Amino acid sequence: MSAASLSVRAGGARSFAGTGALVRFAVRRDRVMIPVWIAVIALMVLSMPNSLQSIYGTPAARAQLMHQMAANTSLRAMVGPVFADSLGALTAWRVGVYAGALAAVMSLLVVLRHTRDEEESGRQEMVSSGMVGRRAPLTAALVTAAGADAVLAVLVAAGLSAQGGAGAVAFGLGVGGVGLVFATVAAITAQLTESARLARGLTSAVLGAAFVLRAAGDSASSDGSSVLTWLSPLGWLEDLRPFAGERWWVLALFAGAAVVQGAVAYELAGRRDVGMSFLPTRPGPAAGRLGTAGALAWRLQRGGVLGWGLGFFVAGVVYGGVVTGATDMVRDSDQAREIFQRMGGQSGLIDALLAALIGMLGLVAALYIVQSVLRLNGEESSGRAEPVLAGAVGRLRWAAGHLVIAFGGAALLMLLAGLGFAAGYGRDIGPLVAACLVQLPAIWVIGGIAVLLYGVLPRGATAAWGVAGAVLLLGWIGPALKAPQSLLDLSPFTHLPKLPGGAVHWPPMLFLTGLAVLLVGVGLAGLRRRDVAG
Repeated sequence: MSAASLSVRAGGARSFAGTGALVRFAVRRDRVMIPVWIAVIALMVLSMPNSLQSIYGTPAARAQLMHQMAANTSLRAMVGPVFADSLGALTAWRVGVYAGALAAVMSLLVVLRHTRDEEESGRQEMVSSGMVGRRAPLTAALVTAAGADAVLAVLVAAGLSAQGGAGAVAFGLGVGGVGLVFATVAAITAQLTESARLARGLTSAVLGAAFVLRAAGDSASSDGSSVLTWLSPLGWLEDLRPFAGERWWVLALFAGAAVVQGAVAYELAGRRDVGMSFLPTRPGPAAGRLGTAGALAWRLQRGGVLGWGLGFFVAGVVYGGVVTGATDMVRDSDQAREIFQRMGGQSGLIDALLAALIGMLGLVAALYIVQSVLRLNGEESSGRAEPVLAGAVGRLRWAAGHLVIAFGGAALLMLLAGLGFAAGYGRDIGPLVAACLVQLPAIWVIGGIAVLLYGVLPRGATAAWGVAGAVLLLGWIGPALKAPQSLLDLSPFTHLPKLPGGAVHWPPMLFLTGLAVLLVGVGLAGLRRRDVAG
């Protein structure tokens, strides 16, 4: 073997030096976030067979469901087509798209957290000054994300094995495959952009496009054969057909996409300097445009607010448009009516379904407010807060700018969701907007918990994600599993009036609003008294 060949191989090996240590560090940093994501997704999937058994317990009921789905384009756009009438196939139909999308979000967050976030904060430059290869950080991020996807796939496959071993394995691999595909998408965007926010925005836009393509394809075809469906990784998960005559060759699409995208990311990573990007950085604003802490907070978070707002409006339009078709499906099922009424109150079926869907968006808005509040933690831990606070800006003024965006942004999201529901449903704009805004006290309580953790215990601030995940799990899965009311009462959303159609009870709403104010106050008091991280 020639000396040149040995030199190339040695150089290639050196580019991955330190990968093991970085993987261990990444796993340690994400020891809370990744298990919470995995638990939420796995429990959402594994709770579904029992829920479906209670709703569609007979072959006749399941056959009727398949017939209704074949004729209902709007519902196919939301959850996809049904390929078989077994409980396993119905589980894959009901939660497959959303489990895949959540796995994608988990994966892209992990990859960007350990690549572009580290570079933007300056920590990666310090780490790279040691015995760490050029491609080691990217490799560690992908290994961590792939490990999380693998654990999720194993849990899903093991939990659904009673419904059929082959189908359970196919579904688990499909969900993990979607996550891996978007992990490599995030790896590419991490090389293209200098901003972690922009990288998240671009990757989220790709995921949104995948969802839209799949929805458009499924609405046009009842068997998943549309070209648009095949253009989306979420559509591949459907066309893998778990529990319905598995198409094992579809897994090659996941593997091929991950390999090609990973190769592109590695090639890009080897061609740029640490902290740099391929897309040019936009120049900052002219002097005077960022004269206040609030203006700076808005500039930092405006992309997230606008992206979340657009998503909530579109979700409202879609959910509002499928209400009539969904009520036709569950009208003849006592169990389905009971579940929706537990989620949405005891009013008429349409009102109960609207209230349940609005409540689901309220739960998702809790994730937004946690993300927005924890932006304070990111600014502080990265060292960017220190130059701001070194000037004539107090801590409370600096924090208030971000908290206005967080709490006011949550109100904006629910307002847009209400307008979307009204547009999709075609009437009742006032009651629907009011029903969405009623969710705010509970959302603000979750935001208050995030402020409390950040102000008093900054090292444990990420535990706010665990709180939001637990509340999300209770709201989505608790009613379907007929969880005890004492357990459901742990969620602030349980105490809200079920609108539209229900009666408005002001004391719980006022109590939750007061609790949110108290939590924010204690958190800000803690921020004033403690040291700011350097």
